[in-house]
Amino acid sequence: MTATADLSIVSLISQASLFVQLIMGLLAALSLISWYWIFRKWFQIRAAREHTSSFERDFWSGGDLNTLYQAAASARHETGSMERIFEAGYREFTKLRTKSHDNGAIIDGSRRAMRATHQREMDDLEAHLSFLATVGSVSPYIGLLGTVWGIMNAFRGLSSMSSATLAQVAPGIAEALVATAIGLFAAIPAVVAYNRYTHDIDRVGIRFESFMEEFSNILQRHLR
Repeated sequence: MTATADLSIVSLISQASLFVQLIMGLLAALSLISWYWIFRKWFQIRAAREHTSSFERDFWSGGDLNTLYQAAASARHETGSMERIFEAGYREFTKLRTKSHDNGAIIDGSRRAMRATHQREMDDLEAHLSFLATVGSVSPYIGLLGTVWGIMNAFRGLSSMSSATLAQVAPGIAEALVATAIGLFAAIPAVVAYNRYTHDIDRVGIRFESFMEEFSNILQRHLR
């Protein structure tokens, strides 16, 4: 076998020890799963921003609140997060207004309903981000474990030889370093995606918070 063939990626992986191959397989699986969630969360966050912008245009265009509420309630599984927050707050507002004359209690109840829905929507947006963070932080160490194990095997094999040359050492070291490379390949996209999505979700959450405060003020003016 030529030196070029010995140092090809496929050959290095196939010639690695069973433990190192298991490490590589685990890292490859983590990478595939993380890429699935990277694309899934990208579509989800993009849809959340688009739905939020669409509802804000409808809400601030001066339309009737009852009409907006009926539209949101009739298709709640197809609406966006902000629309569901609005629906929860207005539903609680109309229910409490028929039972109580305490304006403060009515507004507080509406805010609590919006806050609960807001928390559920944020939990849904943030779901599986912790997995990306875990892959980003753990994968390099898993790859390093495979590298250390492979290097130990390489030097243990060389101990039985009377003399060792660079040509004899290089394949074993290269096999071990492939595990670190795969670990970095799994970690870097996960870290980048986690940081980016966390920032995007925080910005969407700020828009939800601002809407809840502004909508509460509108409801207070309705009571007056």
